[in-house]
Amino acid sequence: MDKLVFPALRVSIYISTLVILFSCGESNNSLTQQANQEWVEGNNHIALELLNEVLKNNPDGIKAEEALFRIGEIYYFSLNNSARALVFFREVLQMNRDGPYGYKAQKYIAEIAEFGLKDYDQAIIEYQKLINFPKKELSTGEYQFRIASIYYKKENYYQALVEFEALLENYPKSSWVEETKFKIVETLYTLNRCPEAREHYRHFNLEYSNSRFKSEMNFVVASCLEEEGHLQDAYNLFKSLEGEYAYPSILKMKLVGIEKRIEKKR
Repeated sequence: MDKLVFPALRVSIYISTLVILFSCGESNNSLTQQANQEWVEGNNHIALELLNEVLKNNPDGIKAEEALFRIGEIYYFSLNNSARALVFFREVLQMNRDGPYGYKAQKYIAEIAEFGLKDYDQAIIEYQKLINFPKKELSTGEYQFRIASIYYKKENYYQALVEFEALLENYPKSSWVEETKFKIVETLYTLNRCPEAREHYRHFNLEYSNSRFKSEMNFVVASCLEEEGHLQDAYNLFKSLEGEYAYPSILKMKLVGIEKRIEKKR
């Protein structure tokens, strides 16, 4: 007989049984816990049904906030439906922005805007909301870095530089400072401001002698030297990156190009 029952009907029967059991003395907290367990086990649709049942019994309050948030997470992480997840995360904020799930919901909204929808202008707005969130201590510079990086992706390099510099000013002890200083050098190079790029590079080397960005920094500065006509210095610096730089084919192309230019000068 089981084989004749459609999967959707089987799920419905299962959910109905659980609801009856929990209504006989158990709280909605138990229903939420069961939904979380079903989600962990990969039973996404069962988890959603249970959470919807919680919402029916609790249309507002902390239980509703948690149920809406968990539904959003299931759509976001497990069902790859960012647009649907966005609806539930926004409902969490409308219900109680300052509640225990408000900050995380806002964080997911910003991530979806940037990486899921690739709506960069909206992502900047959403990250700015995170920076201005009432719980100031939650902001570590990460969202300022994301804003700066988005401007870089949009090829608005002047504004990207402003935003990177704002991070250094507002979050001087942030774990994002080292990468930000590297990005400033990269941005200055992109803006054809090589003397400034090399000056920042000099300070960076003094401060972060073993930086994970060292090879990338050296590549940028070598490119500056090449553009300024210091071909031998550029060649030597590019050459020192062999075996270290992440993109060996690009490095080889640079070396061959400079060799030809040096030979032509001779």
